[in-house]
Amino acid sequence: MGSAAPSHRAGWRGQSSSERLVRRLLQQAEITIGGVAPHDIIVHDKRVYARVIRDGSLGLGEAYVEGWWDSPALDETLTRILWARLANQAGSSWSEQASALMARIINLQSRRRAPRVAERHYDLGNDLYRAMLDRRLVYTCGYWKEAKDLDRAQEAKLDLICRKLGLEAGMRLLDLGCGFGGLAKYAAQKYRARVTGLTLSNQQLELGRELCAGLPVELRLQDYREVSGTYDRVVSVGILEHVGPRNYRNYMKVVDRCLAPGGISLFHTIVNPRRQRVGDQWINRYVFPNSSLPSVTQLARSMEGLFLFDDLHSFGEDYDLTLMAWYGNFIRAWPQLRASYSERFRRIWTYYLLMCAAAFRARQAQLVQVVISRADTRHPDCRLT
Repeated sequence: MGSAAPSHRAGWRGQSSSERLVRRLLQQAEITIGGVAPHDIIVHDKRVYARVIRDGSLGLGEAYVEGWWDSPALDETLTRILWARLANQAGSSWSEQASALMARIINLQSRRRAPRVAERHYDLGNDLYRAMLDRRLVYTCGYWKEAKDLDRAQEAKLDLICRKLGLEAGMRLLDLGCGFGGLAKYAAQKYRARVTGLTLSNQQLELGRELCAGLPVELRLQDYREVSGTYDRVVSVGILEHVGPRNYRNYMKVVDRCLAPGGISLFHTIVNPRRQRVGDQWINRYVFPNSSLPSVTQLARSMEGLFLFDDLHSFGEDYDLTLMAWYGNFIRAWPQLRASYSERFRRIWTYYLLMCAAAFRARQAQLVQVVISRADTRHPDCRLT
């Protein structure tokens, strides 16, 4: 026993103050550096400790992308970190403070800035999305209540939306942020609706038009703020994450402007439990530029005097399942994708998908579908869950 204590003290003295602090923080999440559990961390470069102390969660993600650390079960590692609220203890970095200040000064989701997320993310390559998504190419949360696989979960989600909207043959449906046209195609085929869809992605538009050919569907390259016309139903699935706090009220005014008397609208969005001005720094830098998750409170305030809540349905646990299904598809397709995408991209995409899955698993993000209508509209029959 006499030789064990000096050896332990020598090991402790060999660690930097940053390493000791990171190890203590991780212990709170029951994560061991060099441990044997699947959620434990393997460090390849000791610079990771100072990086995490300096840059917080942004630094943790960047260090992973650069190959400085790994984990056999990255989703579980990140889930434990989020459950333990380690980011709150680490404090905010200078870049987080600078981003929050910028969000106060300028509109990060202005018409001029809005196309950046399409250029950086949605136009990456349709081969990637064909490999990762379901057969309908739906890039939002599925509905897994009775579904056993991704295809059925996405079809169940599309049908749930159409039923909540009370969609009927001949109705005019406006889809703000239509993606590859999955909902537009489904609504036209199954409910015989006439659909207008908007996207800012050239690649989504090209493929969406191909997939919807021969149906009463018109897909446009257009910002939601520029749309005109009158529609019986207005829907958005996954656009509010890109609208931004300065524009929530304007979004609701667009819906109000386009919705016919007696009409119904639905939005499907990720929400943050807390109000925020700017989104996650790593996600904004590497995945979705200028994204920001709304809170239910922010959305409720933006509706005042325009709409009432008719139904609010939360099923964030289904996004965990959806993201893990996307990740599985992505990894299985990687041998074919690697000819077009770098190893750095593989690590970015892995961290993105598994970090988001962890956020829903740890209840740091939620998914809601909300049905809204004007006060003079008869009560929609939308409580189907």
